[in-house]
Amino acid sequence: MEFSSKLIEKAVNEMSQLPGIGKRTALRLVLHLLKQPKEQTVFLSQALLNMREDIKFCESCHNISDTKICEICANPARNHETICIVEDIRDVMAIENTGQFKGIYHVLGGKISPIEGVGPNQLNIFSLVTKVKSGNVSEIIFALSSTMEGDTTNFYIYKQIADSEIIISTIARGISVGDELEYADEITLGRSILHRVPFEKTFKNN
Repeated sequence: MEFSSKLIEKAVNEMSQLPGIGKRTALRLVLHLLKQPKEQTVFLSQALLNMREDIKFCESCHNISDTKICEICANPARNHETICIVEDIRDVMAIENTGQFKGIYHVLGGKISPIEGVGPNQLNIFSLVTKVKSGNVSEIIFALSSTMEGDTTNFYIYKQIADSEIIISTIARGISVGDELEYADEITLGRSILHRVPFEKTFKNN
């Protein structure tokens, strides 16, 4: 792709680094910004800069937050004895949109994947085990995607907390095997949360 301006070329190259954005789409976005009032581009760049500099991760659940403790963990109306384990912020948003879950979350920050070089030590697993062993948790809900990596992560965590006197469950398989949680429709996802099943059944029946 030939550019008449090095400034446009650099902007397109940076924009095309975003997921799902190719060079043609990046060019269209850059040209759109060029047609808008200068202030709009300034607001956009400032918002992105502020996000990168000021964003925090909740010290309790590792969710993305504006403060040290996220709004969900700080809400006294939530059931703090029930913890839903998810991969990342997108899954928190997906489950929250169902309006069916009133507990709190624990964001792992990924899934165990030997192929990609991601092991348990790269995830927020140790802090979860510590929470469970504190005695203040009554139920853990696995809500990772139904993939090999998700199932591997679920089983690893289960082995770490299996001797605890708590309920360990997983969302019902209304979510298709291999599907990512964030793409499930709200009704299906909500029902999967409500009709969760004991985690042991998911591997003892295989």
